[in-house]
Amino acid sequence: LATEARRCQFRFGVFFFSGGDQAERLGTTMMSEQEVLKCSSARNRGGVQRVEGKLRASVEKGDYYEAHQMYRTLFFRYMSQGKHAEARELMYSGALLFFSYNQQNSAADLSMLVLESLEKSDTKVVDEILEHLAKLFSQMDPNSPERVAFVSRALKWSSGGSGKLGHPKLHQLLAVTLWKEQNYSESRYHFLHSSDGEGCAKMLVEYSASRGYRSEVDMFVAQAVLQFLCLKNKTSASVVFTTYTQKHPSIEQGPPFVQPLLNFIWFLLLAVDGGKLTVFTVLCEQYQPSLKRDPMYNEYLDRIGQLFFGVPPKQSSSYGGLLGNLLNSLMGAGEEEDGEEATEDSSPIELD
Repeated sequence: LATEARRCQFRFGVFFFSGGDQAERLGTTMMSEQEVLKCSSARNRGGVQRVEGKLRASVEKGDYYEAHQMYRTLFFRYMSQGKHAEARELMYSGALLFFSYNQQNSAADLSMLVLESLEKSDTKVVDEILEHLAKLFSQMDPNSPERVAFVSRALKWSSGGSGKLGHPKLHQLLAVTLWKEQNYSESRYHFLHSSDGEGCAKMLVEYSASRGYRSEVDMFVAQAVLQFLCLKNKTSASVVFTTYTQKHPSIEQGPPFVQPLLNFIWFLLLAVDGGKLTVFTVLCEQYQPSLKRDPMYNEYLDRIGQLFFGVPPKQSSSYGGLLGNLLNSLMGAGEEEDGEEATEDSSPIELD
């Protein structure tokens, strides 16, 4: 960093203080915008690293409260100076440091400040930042209320003001973390709002094998496929079905399959690609005995009929009861424009 800073000073010095024709100097010595940003970043990193060293020493001595307050003071100082990136980096490293010493409250507080720095700046949504947010999430106590608040704000920020609930990449990272924690239900929700059909399928195989009945192996993937289709995510619906049926130890190689419900899903995916209403109608009629195994299946299929086969919506503007509320929350994402792949909705999906 010191070498980089000296190089920056030299380049600036040549431009501002050497003689000669100024127009020629502009072409040979003036730093590009990228170089200026690189030098500025190098100096900022150097300053942040020096401060981090002092704070780390306080934490290592066990002065947790004092260190926490120092972090907060520096955060608001940096923010008031418009140094949003420095504030974010300092809070991120501080949160990880507190997590390593099992100081959950201090770590969660600094994690929230990371989000505040993002919310109050024009920082673009990039993979590195999403990975940092997922890292903080993974370190939090799974049962803490702070974790719920953190993930809600993180998803809202990652949507970029589009009104959708969260960036698919962040959903995928959260899903993987929850999968590792064996929180399969929440993991499934986030996978549904990602674009990772393969990961979702592998998680469902483990979920089915460890928590489900052998007679329900087909229902785990059927639910996921129907919900992906309700979110207009045909690609993930197809991938999750293919991967799940290939990898599940209790499913014989197909198609065709031994389980009628799996054959229905296979035919449904083909019908969605074809878009013919008559095929869809006959398919639903022929497989009614299998579809009656879960009362939600026909509700999902009503929506799929509207999205892919031109079926007019029901007269009722919304479904009634608890299941209706869950379905309406899921279907909210289906109101996106036809040309857009909708992979997000407004609330978690309860899956039996």
